[in-house]
Amino acid sequence: MKYLAKTLFGLEEVLAKELEDAGASEVEPLNRAVSFRGDLKMLYKANYCLRTALSILVPIAEFRIASARDLMKKSLLVEWARYMDAGQTFSVVPVVNSGLFSHTGYPALVLKDAVADWFRMNKGRRPSVDTSDPHVVLNLHISGEAVTISLDSSGVPLYRRGYRRGSGTAPLNEVLAAGIILLSGWDGSVPMLDPMCGSGTFPVEACLLACGIPPGKYRKSFGFQRWNDFNPELFDEVRRECNALVPMKHAAISGSDISGEAVRLARLNVESAGLDHLISIEKHDFRDIQSENREGIIFLNPPYGQRIKTHETETLYKMIGSTLKHNFPGFRAFIISSDTEALKHVGLKPSVKRTLFNGSLKCSLMGYNLYAGSLKR
Repeated sequence: MKYLAKTLFGLEEVLAKELEDAGASEVEPLNRAVSFRGDLKMLYKANYCLRTALSILVPIAEFRIASARDLMKKSLLVEWARYMDAGQTFSVVPVVNSGLFSHTGYPALVLKDAVADWFRMNKGRRPSVDTSDPHVVLNLHISGEAVTISLDSSGVPLYRRGYRRGSGTAPLNEVLAAGIILLSGWDGSVPMLDPMCGSGTFPVEACLLACGIPPGKYRKSFGFQRWNDFNPELFDEVRRECNALVPMKHAAISGSDISGEAVRLARLNVESAGLDHLISIEKHDFRDIQSENREGIIFLNPPYGQRIKTHETETLYKMIGSTLKHNFPGFRAFIISSDTEALKHVGLKPSVKRTLFNGSLKCSLMGYNLYAGSLKR
């Protein structure tokens, strides 16, 4: 069976490696997605274990159109009873980039009508649309004249792990945090620190990786569990196997923040994930942190955009660069920010430059090898 794993821009190769390690076949990185093949067990495993996937789609129809009428006509040819019944609810999520439609919501309405009409004509009753909690989510992708209709096997996006109990302003996407950690090559052998941890996403995602804990462990449900062909015994087998993964030995994982409220939220999330015995969260000013370790890794998601006043940006990012240089020689540091101008004020020569997205926000990931005298003159 062919599947499509959606991800954030810039994480395609990371997700492809995850899929290969999970046993998927015919893995092919695309734009913000990775296609792959596998059986039903692989579908369940992809949802439960992948750290950098946003959703797992199951394509059920592909065709070309020249008009909205074509979309209706060809959607009526799909044998919809294979995927749902009239007693279930459904919704349509459109992703449209086509000159055939002036409004992206219109194709979704066409597909909804096609599904309802098919059931009315073939089964005598029509399913209801439910946008808040549907049994079946249909993904409608239109690029030019090419149409792909898919089942969304994830339901709620996979970045919503289920452990978050509190979040501050603009929390870091869990998939992005996991992707950055994997991109860094951190293997748990050196200490990991996030000195501006906010609600604790970097420390939690690092600990899940180090401990071999699947990101899906905390979720209450997945979309495929509401499908008519759901196999609970097979899914239980997947969970048992994935939960038994051997964790890597890891050094200390810690987070800190100057904000007492951020520390409270981070501790809440760490405790919710059951990791409070493995992750230390403390209230500290970044400038006051002195490491006794000769090596380690730092992940930073400093304030940017609306989270900080413009005139404060230069001062903050200069402080970050100076503190990294003077307090953490021998470490590596990774900074994610949408403010490319602010990153210039860090004053360090980056060894890694990469474009990523935090949701819809374009960001730059900068990696630095820290050593005495590493500040640019």
